[in-house]
Amino acid sequence: MKKLDIEICDVTLRDGEQTPGVSFTCEEKLDIARGLDAIGVEIIEAGFPSVSENEKKCVKEITKAGLDARICCLSRAVRSDVDAAIDCDVDLVGIFVATSDLHIRVKHKKSREEVLAQALDMVDYATDHGIQVRFSAEDGSRTDLSFLKEMFRQGCEHRAAYSSIADTVGCLTPLETADSVRYLTEGLGNRLCVHFHNDMGFATANTFTAAECGAFQLHTTVNGIGERAGNASLEELLVALRMKGGVDRYDLTHLTGLSQMVSRYSGIPVSKTKAVVGENAFSHESGIHIAALIVDSSTYEYFPPTMVGGERKFVLGKHTGRKALEHIVKTLGYQLTEAQIDRVLHDVKVRSEGKCAITPQVLMEIVEKARGTP
Repeated sequence: MKKLDIEICDVTLRDGEQTPGVSFTCEEKLDIARGLDAIGVEIIEAGFPSVSENEKKCVKEITKAGLDARICCLSRAVRSDVDAAIDCDVDLVGIFVATSDLHIRVKHKKSREEVLAQALDMVDYATDHGIQVRFSAEDGSRTDLSFLKEMFRQGCEHRAAYSSIADTVGCLTPLETADSVRYLTEGLGNRLCVHFHNDMGFATANTFTAAECGAFQLHTTVNGIGERAGNASLEELLVALRMKGGVDRYDLTHLTGLSQMVSRYSGIPVSKTKAVVGENAFSHESGIHIAALIVDSSTYEYFPPTMVGGERKFVLGKHTGRKALEHIVKTLGYQLTEAQIDRVLHDVKVRSEGKCAITPQVLMEIVEKARGTP
């Protein structure tokens, strides 16, 4: 397996906080930043300091927290935003400018050339003040690629450390992503960053595809939160990089705990069927599956729950088989006869088909009834 050359920039504290209704306190931001740092995330985008004085205060606190990760913030291509980044003493500033003809016409009401010239002035201003710059194309996925290439070429001439393309409305497919990234990285004088939104459900797939095609800095959020349908999911991407990209330097055992923390702080519950960190990610009901899992967990788990700080669960229901039931009953400390197992299995199936959840308490009631005790 060829080891992919990448780094992670997690944007939970900025784009993730742009999820409608989400607002993190400074203390919560610090907790999340420390969790990301424990995993080994290389860059943490701490916020958008020009939004408010409190936001600026939070970014400053994170930059002073002594984390191993480099700290980044976002900035429009205007001096006041860049000044705020300078004042926060961040390591990297993402200076973004809208580049699609649609955005330029609606938002800037200027020519492409005028927009680019103004943005390059801010790249110069930031680098002159000792901050690395990520030169970012907002709505880059709907921008003429030849213009993007020229923009990035000029950004390199103005000492931008990174070039960045944002799929702002989540319109790219993995094959389109591959073509765009290959085109943009050919002859590029610095490193390419990618920032995908999940409007069609492709954000994580597009991010991994971009890495395979030469992108270096990959943007994520914990639980995939973010504007509208969210962003590329940190936990899904890191597992894909471990299993399919040869990248094994991240401590994935913190993923489930961090996911639960962000869910609690954001107020956004994680879907039970969410990959990697969902409640059902390592839960099994099928009797055929559980019988095989008891012998060898790799039969129905591509990666073990312990790898991501999760836990395997056997769930009883209408699909439960004898071996699974025997295993679970034994873990509860019961020794049942074959006839008793048959009675328990029958009752489990009847109750689950009646939409009754077979909780441990319900199971013990069924077992006690089968044993003929109250």
